[in-house]
Amino acid sequence: MTSPDLTLAPVAHAAGTIALPGSKSISNRVLLIAALADGVTCVEGVLEADDTDRMVEALERLGVDVERDRAARRCIVRGAGGAFAVRAAKLMLGNAGTAFRPLTAVLATQGGDYELDGVARMRERPIGDLVDALRALGADVRYLGSEGFPPLAVGPSGGRAGGTVPIRGDVSSQFLTALLMALPLARGADRESTRVAVTTPLISRPYVEITTRLMRRFGVEVETPDASTFVVPAGTRYASPGTIVVEGDASSASYFLAAGVLGGGPVRVTGIGRDAIQGDVAFADVLARLGADVRFGPDWIEARTGAPLAGGTIDCTAIPDAAMTLAITALAAREPTTLTGIASWRVKETDRIAAMAAELRKVGATVDEAADRLTVHPASALRHAAIDTYDDHRMAMCFSLVSLLGTAVTIRDPACVRKTFPGYFDAFRTLATRASEGSLPPVVAIDGPAASGKGTVAAHVARALGFHLLDSGALYRLVALKAIRDGVALDDEAALAKLARGLDAAFDERGVTLDGTDATAAIRDEAVSEAASRVAVHPGVRAALLERQRAFRRRPGLVADGRDMGTVVFPDAATKVFVTATPEARASRRQSQLAERGVHADLRGLLDEIRARDERDAGRAVAPLKPADDAVVLDTTALTIEQATAYVLDRYAQRAH
Repeated sequence: MTSPDLTLAPVAHAAGTIALPGSKSISNRVLLIAALADGVTCVEGVLEADDTDRMVEALERLGVDVERDRAARRCIVRGAGGAFAVRAAKLMLGNAGTAFRPLTAVLATQGGDYELDGVARMRERPIGDLVDALRALGADVRYLGSEGFPPLAVGPSGGRAGGTVPIRGDVSSQFLTALLMALPLARGADRESTRVAVTTPLISRPYVEITTRLMRRFGVEVETPDASTFVVPAGTRYASPGTIVVEGDASSASYFLAAGVLGGGPVRVTGIGRDAIQGDVAFADVLARLGADVRFGPDWIEARTGAPLAGGTIDCTAIPDAAMTLAITALAAREPTTLTGIASWRVKETDRIAAMAAELRKVGATVDEAADRLTVHPASALRHAAIDTYDDHRMAMCFSLVSLLGTAVTIRDPACVRKTFPGYFDAFRTLATRASEGSLPPVVAIDGPAASGKGTVAAHVARALGFHLLDSGALYRLVALKAIRDGVALDDEAALAKLARGLDAAFDERGVTLDGTDATAAIRDEAVSEAASRVAVHPGVRAALLERQRAFRRRPGLVADGRDMGTVVFPDAATKVFVTATPEARASRRQSQLAERGVHADLRGLLDEIRARDERDAGRAVAPLKPADDAVVLDTTALTIEQATAYVLDRYAQRAH
C-alpha cells in the first residue's frame, strides 16, 4: 500500500539545525552483537525505523530479551552469550539488508533450523557470495527459491572456524561484514583463528571498518595484515561494553548538508563530527571540494553556499549511499558531474542507477548511465515532476532537494522514508523557507532590443558572478522552430500556446535540445529568429512560457536576458538594466554577426528589419518592449563589451549592498 503523494513547494532558503536519527548501519550491527554478547548492553541513540524494527523483531523471535524505549531511543539488550535460545524460527526481514545478511551468517553458527525471507525486492538482491563463504565453512545454507537469492533455509550443520575463507567484495560489503560478525561464534572458534581473503576489490570499505570497530568495542579484535585479509583470532568472545552510543546517521546527514549548500544555509547537523566512524561523513569533504563552505565541530557538521559548485568525476566507492545526494547537487553544478564506483547501486533497495537516471530526466536533466557510473549534466531550468520512489527511502529524500532549485516537486509514496528516517519530511520543513515567504535568489534582469548587445553582456555578467543564465529568446525561438517543423501557422495563437506548454526542450552546457535532438544551431537561423518575433506577440505564448522562465531562478543567482525580464518575468529583480544602442549601430553589429557565419546581408535592409522589429516589440499588447520603471538605461553604441559588462557588475554590487 503506497502513501498519498507529497508536493513540496519551491524553497527560497534553507537554514537551521537538525538532530540526526541514529545510524542504521551502527544500530543494527550493535543490536545483533549485543544480542550475542555476554552481559547486558544499553544501546543509546538507536535508530527508530523499519530496518531496526525488523532486527529487533527477529532477535525477540530468537529468544533475546530486548527492552525498548522508543521515546528515549534506547534499547537494553540482555545478551544470549553466543547461543540463541530458540533453535527453530521463520524470520521475515522486509527489505533490511543490514538485518538479513548478518543474521544469515550468525544463524549458520547456531545449530538450528531457520528460514529467512523478505519483501519481493529482497528476493531480487543477491546473497550468493555470502552463502558460498558460509558453505566453505561447512554451514548448511540452502536456497528456497532462485539460486543466489533469498529466501534461505539454514540447517543445523553449523559452520566451523579455521583455515582461510574466500569471499568476493565487489557486490556488497555486507557479505564480508556478516561473515566477520559470525566467525567468533563458529564451532572451534575458541581454538582456531579464521582468515578471510577478499578475492576482488572491496567496495564500501568504510562500512567494513564500522563492523570491525564495533566488534572491538565488544572485545573481538579483527586483525588486518593487509588490505584484503581479515583474521578473527581464536578464543575471542563478545562481551558487553555496558553502554554504547549510536552516532547520528551520516547518510541521512547528506540531505541536510546539501540543503544548506543549495538553499544558502547555514544548515548544521548534530550527532556526528569529524571523528565519526561512518565513511559517509566524507560526503562533507566532497561538498567542500566542489566549492561549498563546510565546517566541522566535535559533534556537528555545518554547510552553506560557498563558491559556485564545480562538477567533475567523483569516486564514490567509499560513500555509495551518500553519493545519491551528489546526483541532485549535480543539477546545480557549473559542469557535468560523473559519479563512479557505484555498481552496488544496482543491487540496493532498487536499481538506483536506473531509477535515479529516470527521475532526473523527469525534472529536465540530461543523464548518461553505465553499469557502474552516472553522469549528470547541469540543467539551466528544472520542471515540476512527480517522482517515483520505487519503495526506496533514499530516492524520496534525495528528490526533496529539487524543491531548493526553483521548482516544486511531487514525491510519490513519501512514507517509504520510514525505512530509515520516518520523520524526514517534518525535519526538512523546519529548514525550509518557502519562496512565497522568504528571500529568493538574486536576479540581474537585462532587457533590450535586438542586436543591442544584451545577450553578450548577460553571458559575461553571469560568468563573472557565477550565476545561472537565462536566454529567454531561445525559448521563443524553440517555439518558432517547433511551429515551423510541425506546420503550425505563426498567427494561430491557440496552437502556438499549446506547443509552448508542451515544449520538450532542455538546456545544458552543451547547448539546446528540442524533442531530444540538438537544436543549438537551428534556433539561430535567421528565418527562425524572424518567426520568433512573430510568435512572441501572442499573449497565450508568453503566458505559457512565463513559469518556465521563472523556474531558471535558483541559487546562487540568475542573469536573465530578454525583452520583459524586468517588467514581467522578474519584476522583483534588484538589478535591472535596459541595454540599447542606435538602430544604425545595431544593424552594423548584426551585419558583422552574419558575415562571421558567411552570410552577406545588406545594411539598409537590416536597418529596416530592426526598426520593424522594434515597432512590433514595442507595440504588442502584452509585455511591450520598454525599460522597467526602476531600470537603468545603458547605451552601448560607443561601449565595448568589457565596458558594458563592468557597468552592469558595478550596478549589481551597488544594489547588493
